[in-house]
Amino acid sequence: MVRRFSVLALLLCGTAHASDADDLAVALKKARQWTARGQVEVSVFFPPRTLPTRTAAALPAVPFRPALLARNFTVTRSEGEAVAGRPSLRFDLIPKQGAAARWSLWIDRVWNVPLAFEERMPGGTLARRAAFVKVNGALSRVSGQALPPSTGLSAALKTALPGLRLPAGFTPVAARARAAAQEEAQGGTEITLSDGVNVLALIVAPRNVRPAVGVASVRVAGAGGVRFVWLVGNLPDAALKSALQGVRQVDESGLGTFTAAADSNR
Repeated sequence: MVRRFSVLALLLCGTAHASDADDLAVALKKARQWTARGQVEVSVFFPPRTLPTRTAAALPAVPFRPALLARNFTVTRSEGEAVAGRPSLRFDLIPKQGAAARWSLWIDRVWNVPLAFEERMPGGTLARRAAFVKVNGALSRVSGQALPPSTGLSAALKTALPGLRLPAGFTPVAARARAAAQEEAQGGTEITLSDGVNVLALIVAPRNVRPAVGVASVRVAGAGGVRFVWLVGNLPDAALKSALQGVRQVDESGLGTFTAAADSNR
């Protein structure tokens, strides 16, 4: 009897001390199968655009990776304001290192799925916000897509791009071949880097990219001639340039195992 009580006490203790990051992970896992629908106001201020705000039926998909998120962010839960008339909990995500964007998510208290999110630049400037203004009375099932495995991709990337220094917290999580037939793609390889929520695109291409905010590039030697390496995303320009400054050559052959086929509709 005493032993049973001790085991029960340990189980209850473990449950009671679940972290805020654990609670958020449960909500994000559920959101892969269930989503709220209704009317969402989506505003994107980075990259800048002429019409930053649009409406949608659901929140835009954000590729959250809970394990990376817990490693790279301090997650804090607090009382959130109502979203579309529904009570919520607010989760603030602050990077533990580096200059990545910080996030806030509003999770429905009853449904335990996101109702709103904000992405802010390191200095606090709002980069993106999406929030329900009206919500349907029940959740809708979604076909959750499994995140592609990335085992071995980090080692392959180091071999392909010696001298590359990934920004703090970011790790390669996916790779794909880019469609050569499309002018904007120009062929090459694209590696997705993630810190759990923020995403960067690391691209090897036969042509350079136009200068822009949130873009850095270098010219390097490749097996087939001159290649260009771009790093694109919501980081300060200095951090993007610092990641590429040691890269002098590229060998993409080792990345072929990890690259998904190019999507001709992209």
